[in-house]
Amino acid sequence: MSDFQLYLVEGFRHISDLGAYDHILFITALCAIYQLSEWKKILILVTAFTIGHSVTLALATLRIVSFPTEVIEFLIPITIVITCLFNFFSATDSRNITKQLMGYRYVTAALFGLIHGLGFSNFLRSMLGKEESIVTPLFAFNVGLEIGQLAIVFAILLLSGVMTNFLKVKQREWNLILSGIVSGISITLIQKTWIF
Repeated sequence: MSDFQLYLVEGFRHISDLGAYDHILFITALCAIYQLSEWKKILILVTAFTIGHSVTLALATLRIVSFPTEVIEFLIPITIVITCLFNFFSATDSRNITKQLMGYRYVTAALFGLIHGLGFSNFLRSMLGKEESIVTPLFAFNVGLEIGQLAIVFAILLLSGVMTNFLKVKQREWNLILSGIVSGISITLIQKTWIF
């Protein structure tokens, strides 16, 4: 297996690891108000998140920026709860969200991505050890993260489709159920990582 493949697989494993489910919760919160037919909006939203976490993943891996791990582990579930709060107070149907509000969601996803990228960097730095060049590992790890994110998005949208199309749960109710579950788990994570 080449170095590129190794880091690609590790990026995919890291974001899809059920033992480190905070990133899965965030992606779930981002997608909770959407249906599969709105894949373009979701793609833009997830790309905004990717841009955010790519920036800080690179900066932190290169040791240009540094934040205490315990602060990042505390902030990540807060980003999830805030995203769920946006979902609770969003329009009845994501198709009714104004362009301005969608713009805010994109910016927020990118900003929250900055925090998540710092979380990813701790894992990547521990893998890199004394690598001479980090360009290929960093790129491969990021591609693996993106593939993992898209797989999670697809799974969430598939589940949402089953719930709303086959089990006839209204989209608004499904948003509240899914966002409620995700925020409840995230509040528990906040309590576990409390730093004050």
